[in-house]
Amino acid sequence: MDYTLLGKNGPEVSRLSFGASALGSVFRQIDEGEGIRTVHEAVEQGINYFDVAPAYGGTVAETVLGKALRELPRERFILSTKAGKYTEPGGYGNDELNYSEQRIRQGLEESMQRLGVEYIDIVHLHDFEYQGFSKTESAFKEGFPALLKLKEEGKIGAVSAGIYPMELWHRVTEEAPVDVILTHNHYSLIDTRGLELVPKCEAKGIGIINASPFASGLLTGGTIADWHPAPPEDRELFASAAEWCEARGTSIAKLAFQFATQCKDFHTTMFSTSRRSSLARNLQWYNEPYDADLVEELRTLLAPVIDKQWNYDAGVDGVK
Repeated sequence: MDYTLLGKNGPEVSRLSFGASALGSVFRQIDEGEGIRTVHEAVEQGINYFDVAPAYGGTVAETVLGKALRELPRERFILSTKAGKYTEPGGYGNDELNYSEQRIRQGLEESMQRLGVEYIDIVHLHDFEYQGFSKTESAFKEGFPALLKLKEEGKIGAVSAGIYPMELWHRVTEEAPVDVILTHNHYSLIDTRGLELVPKCEAKGIGIINASPFASGLLTGGTIADWHPAPPEDRELFASAAEWCEARGTSIAKLAFQFATQCKDFHTTMFSTSRRSSLARNLQWYNEPYDADLVEELRTLLAPVIDKQWNYDAGVDGVK
C-alpha cells in the first residue's frame, strides 16, 4: 500500500481508504461480525484511514466501526466522522440538519462514544446543501467556526467538508477554513468534475478525498439501491453497460474501481464494503493496470449520464 500526506499538514493516509457507510446497511443488510472482520483485514492489508458518519444507518455504522476499532491500537488508524447531519436509527430520509456549535459539540461527543475514541483526526461538515440549501449559510457562519474551535482545543485534528454540488465546492474551497475536503461521485467513470478542484486545493495545501468510485452503486453491475435518484431509463443504461463489459471478459465494477483509484490527482480514494471478499477483490483490482481503450469505449456508451447532476437531497423530493 502506498501512503501520502493528506494536504499540506497531513495526516499520512493510505492511497485507498475505507468508507464505513456499508457497515450501516446503507446498501444492503450486513452481517455485523463479518463487517468487523473486514475492518480488521483492511488494516492488515495496509489501509489506515477510516471514515464514517452519525447519519449512516442512523448511528449504526459508527457503532459497528467502533466495535472493530476498539480491538486495534489507536496509532494504527486515522479516523474521520461527520458533523451537522444526524439520523435516528430507522429514520433514513428524515435527517436533522443542525450546524450550531452546541449541536456539533454534542454530536461529536456522541460519535466519539460510539467509536470508542477521545480524538477524531478529521471532521467533515456534512451535507449542508440538503433541504434545498436552507442550512448552507448556517454551515458557513456557525458550523465551520465551531469546528475551528474544536481544532484549537485539540479535540479534532483537521477541518473538512463533505458535500456534493460542484458549485458549492467552489465556494467551500474559496471561503471555508478547510484543511481537507471529501468529495463524492465526482471522480468516477461517469463524472470527473472533481478535477476542477485540484489546482485550487494544491495551491492552498488542501487534501482531497475522492469517495464513491462505484458512483453510489451505479457502477457495480448489481441492483441499484431504491434510494438512488437514478430514473428507470438510466438504470437500464447501467444494466446494459454492465452486460457490455461482461461480454468483453471484464466487469463494470472492475473498470470503475481501477479508473477511480489509479488517479493520483486525489490523495486517497475511498470505497465502502462490509465483506472481506469484496475487500480482497478491490485490492487485487487496484494493483492491476486497466485497459484505457476499453474504458473510453465504456464512457462513450455511458455518454447520456456523464457528469449528470443527481438529486441526492431527500429533503426536497423524498428520495435520496
